[in-house]
Amino acid sequence: MVDWDRVEELRSKGWDWDKIAADPKVGFHPDSSVREAGRALRGLYHRQRSRMARRGEEREVVKPPSKEEREKAERKWTLVRICYLLVPVVALWFTFAYLIPSPVGLVLPAIPYLALLLVVVAFLLLFGLFRSSGARWNKVFRSTVIWGVILGLIFSGLIALGGALFGCPFLPPGAAGTTQPAPGWSSFGVSPWQENGAPVFFFYGATWCPYCSASSWAMWKAVSGFGTVNGVTGGNFGYSAEDNIPYVDLSTASITSSQVSLVIVEDTSGVTGTFPSTTNCFQTAYVDAYAGGAIPFVVINGQYVHGTATGGGTLINPSDVTSLGLTPQAIATQMENGNGSAWSLEQGQTWWMMSMIAKANGATPTNLASQPYYSAWGNKAVWGPNTQSSVLSDLAQLR
Repeated sequence: MVDWDRVEELRSKGWDWDKIAADPKVGFHPDSSVREAGRALRGLYHRQRSRMARRGEEREVVKPPSKEEREKAERKWTLVRICYLLVPVVALWFTFAYLIPSPVGLVLPAIPYLALLLVVVAFLLLFGLFRSSGARWNKVFRSTVIWGVILGLIFSGLIALGGALFGCPFLPPGAAGTTQPAPGWSSFGVSPWQENGAPVFFFYGATWCPYCSASSWAMWKAVSGFGTVNGVTGGNFGYSAEDNIPYVDLSTASITSSQVSLVIVEDTSGVTGTFPSTTNCFQTAYVDAYAGGAIPFVVINGQYVHGTATGGGTLINPSDVTSLGLTPQAIATQMENGNGSAWSLEQGQTWWMMSMIAKANGATPTNLASQPYYSAWGNKAVWGPNTQSSVLSDLAQLR
């Protein structure tokens, strides 16, 4: 049974007879001998109208819309057209935020936020196309996509410009880093991150975190080789709220040195899962780009990075520290003296971090002994007899 109301509706939309005949809602089922279903339906339609006219049942003829009327209808902001605009905007924003995590990815990181947003708008577009009975691709939609591309480029460019004006660093994606022989470390060919002419040692973590706690000793030891570390006393030693790992709290640490600048962002609330807040664009840029939502996160001179997004994990394994069976005070003593089981566990990453700081200050295997901090190492028994060979070896391998 042909649904003539449906036929009239489709004719008002400008559908041709073949397309109307193929619409399953019309319910037209011609004999197998019919070669042109549209022509057959058209003939049947006119016969139907003639019968209705003879019976005085002639209804008002619905004229197909004019070209102007169709174009006006197509220019309406339907779900499909809105999504045709948003998909290229979000896709370009995601692409640039992934390729340039800073400054483009500072408003919203590419992973996971922009990726999820792109999936949502793409789904809405497919849903709108599935539900739409009109055209799925026409001149208006093509123009909308072009405008989406233009707006995506402008929007991403404005974010990048805004970040540059605020002094945010230019950072490539984590995959662009060069893997270092130092376990978990990668390097990036970007401008150095320095304060007062000295390379920045940036640590982002928390005292409740067992991985940060286990690694805090190596960080403390490494920076103390380049000056006097202040603000670390017996009150800074304790145990992490999670897994009870001995730590040295670095949140109050500062350093008197012309060779390294300490930037510590550490949560000391003791509440598991609480991450510290960054305070400027440089800190935010590196955390968003390379930390991967995990701690501990360490950056040296803006070029050597140890973070989840760059393939790193923890510097020191918490279970290895637990197996020592030492108190925080005992670990501190061994680290200061440069001997014992704690020093043996922590010294590998300590030497690597010392070497990175030294290289950031221009040290090479041939000029290491002439560096201003080298004599201080030699005068301190805490570094032991292998100081020179360890840093020399690491310097030669760093890329």
